Amino acid sequence: MASFLELTNISKRFGGVQALADVSLTLEAGEVHCLVGENGSGKSTLIKIISGVQAPESGGHIVIEGREYAHLTPVESTRCGIQVIYQDLSLFPNLTVAENIAVGQHLGGFHGVNWDQIRQVAKKAMERIGVSLDLDAKVSDLSIANRQLVAICRAMAADAKLVIMDEPTASLTRHEVDSLLSLVRDLKRKNICIVFVSHRLDEVLEVAERVTVLRDGKKVGTFDASEMNNRKLGVLMTGKEFHYALSETDLSAQETVLSVRNLGRSGDYAGINLDVRAGEIVGITGLLGSGRTELALSLFGMNPPETGEIRLRGKALALKSNREAIDHGIAYVSEDRLTMGLVLEQPISSNAIVTILDKLARRFNLIPADERSETVDRWVKDLSIKVSNTENPVKTLSGGNQQRVVLAKWMATSPQLLILDSPTVGVDISAKDGIYEIVRGLAAKGVAVILISDEIPEVLYHSHRILIMRNGKITGEFDAHKSSEDELRVAVNA
Repeated sequence: MASFLELTNISKRFGGVQALADVSLTLEAGEVHCLVGENGSGKSTLIKIISGVQAPESGGHIVIEGREYAHLTPVESTRCGIQVIYQDLSLFPNLTVAENIAVGQHLGGFHGVNWDQIRQVAKKAMERIGVSLDLDAKVSDLSIANRQLVAICRAMAADAKLVIMDEPTASLTRHEVDSLLSLVRDLKRKNICIVFVSHRLDEVLEVAERVTVLRDGKKVGTFDASEMNNRKLGVLMTGKEFHYALSETDLSAQETVLSVRNLGRSGDYAGINLDVRAGEIVGITGLLGSGRTELALSLFGMNPPETGEIRLRGKALALKSNREAIDHGIAYVSEDRLTMGLVLEQPISSNAIVTILDKLARRFNLIPADERSETVDRWVKDLSIKVSNTENPVKTLSGGNQQRVVLAKWMATSPQLLILDSPTVGVDISAKDGIYEIVRGLAAKGVAVILISDEIPEVLYHSHRILIMRNGKITGEFDAHKSSEDELRVAVNA
């Protein structure tokens, strides 16, 4: 197989930080090559050098289809057929599907934009990957999965030879992931090279032919995917081994914190019965449309049920808002921390205490600076949030540390029930382990926890009991220590 791109001895330093040190990488035409590493390992810097956003230091070599470059510009990179699909997709939400796909083609002239040509370019790009979307639909109205398809079509319209997908599955359900991986295989058959960057190691191994591991800016090695498994990759990425055992803790004698009976909401879910005891972690998993998130929002007062009953420590609740849920000791960590969990432009400190402003307020509704600082510092310490200055915007933190800030703001409310909706999306392996440790610590203190995830290993190894949801109903219940990943997958897809 011919090499499309060869990088030799690529280094990059930012001030006193060595982001990359003598990294060499070969990408072959028509291969799926996965790039893995923890946050800060150098993946993003390497992608920016390949895409021409940043220049490497002298001494490195970039060769594309036999032609050598000292460094690339974004225009040169694009002309060489390199396209990057970032995690945020970088689409224009107010423009149509057709406009987003053809946006880089400069289809205009003295007489204005050639709208017929725009539609033809978009239609041809969709035909290349075998998808069909409404060309006139606004991107803001599309699902995350369909926006992903628009971004891929845009790459096809630019005659991509190398497509770099940065965390492409972070916001997708398992069903959508399967569709994306199938599309990746189709692109491979068209001799397009795919660089797949993901923290979800099972997906890496499912789609990759080779895997390159980065750690602390250095290349650990490039390996055949067939020789790897989650454990081996985890060790290569972190230098540590993570081992999770199935829980056999008997919590049957503990007080029931949450009791739900015959809960229903038309179009979302029906006949839901579940109990969660103090110190218990109950996992809920299921495919897209199973009703998991809709149920969680009902328990948090944001999606009121039409029938049934919710009781918290025996007291019936008729929640009409999330404010009422919070007042009763219910906390909810949304699957979308960037828009529903955090105010990205605001300081880390403000995000950490936003749920307890009323408790901290004193005379004239003012919050004493020393008390505010002490509260923030306590949570930063207790949750091991890596931060240089708590007054920096929360968007400056890594995904794992952002999620710890979200947990901090809810832990500050001293919840009786904590609902976690896909809490480790877009988080690297070490940060995931830290989040699991925090959740286990909360359960050990008597907090009842609902863990929602479409990652089977996550609910299996970090829950006491697991509920399967399908078409708005609970269709199965499993004790974690008596179950297996295969058994749960069969139940989810039954």
